[in-house]
Amino acid sequence: MVEEKEEQRIELEKELNVLIAEHESIKTEYGSMSDSLSVKDSIIQANAKEIKELLNYKWEYRKVNKKLNLLRKIAQGYVKQLDSVYTVNRELTEENEKIREQYAGEQQKSRELTKDKEQLIEKVTEASALKAYNVSAYGVRFTGSGRERTTDKAKKVERVKVCFTVGENKLVEPGTKTFYVRILRPDNVVVMQKMEDVYTFEYQGGKMEYTAKKEISYENSATDLCIFWTKKNKASGAMVGVYSVFVYSDGVEIGKTAFELK
Repeated sequence: MVEEKEEQRIELEKELNVLIAEHESIKTEYGSMSDSLSVKDSIIQANAKEIKELLNYKWEYRKVNKKLNLLRKIAQGYVKQLDSVYTVNRELTEENEKIREQYAGEQQKSRELTKDKEQLIEKVTEASALKAYNVSAYGVRFTGSGRERTTDKAKKVERVKVCFTVGENKLVEPGTKTFYVRILRPDNVVVMQKMEDVYTFEYQGGKMEYTAKKEISYENSATDLCIFWTKKNKASGAMVGVYSVFVYSDGVEIGKTAFELK
């Protein structure tokens, strides 16, 4: 009888140890998620401790077996709850991943829309700028009767004439437009009457020197015009070489050409 009871005790103790080992293994497997069921875990630990104490002292098989079965049910409920927590966490993780992907997609769309908008603004800005076509520049001398004659002789040049056509543009606000001509000598010095602030215009946030300017009334249709620069000191000759000519309006370069004096 005593031997049989000892065998029962050993068997119950084995079952308890297996149950506790499985419980600890499950806690390790689920990691931090098991922290959310700490109350349930403490109940299991307390029941296991109570059963161990009963096995070490006077005990009844039926009573201990009943408590062990109860502990087994509690442990099974613990596993089910962990599975539920795991499932919820997995669903939340998947949902968060979808949200992140959607957010990344929206950000990409936003960047693309911003880029498209910037490109559109750039195109509209470019389209609304005036353009100078058929830009030509050449030297002029005056005859005894005051008539103009073209010349490419540096010693004879008394005036530089720059002519061009302002293109038709329906996007431009009609009205008075100012056109600036900037002539650079072969040594890249700007041809000017005087080195004064009055001979500058606004360009890209700063000031740029110009040679001559002209205002016209622009009504959105193609318009021909010529701008002149006349030497004050007719006795001195011009520099020999290639001259660069640039045309500006509204702070934008709208045309260019070059001519040579020999």
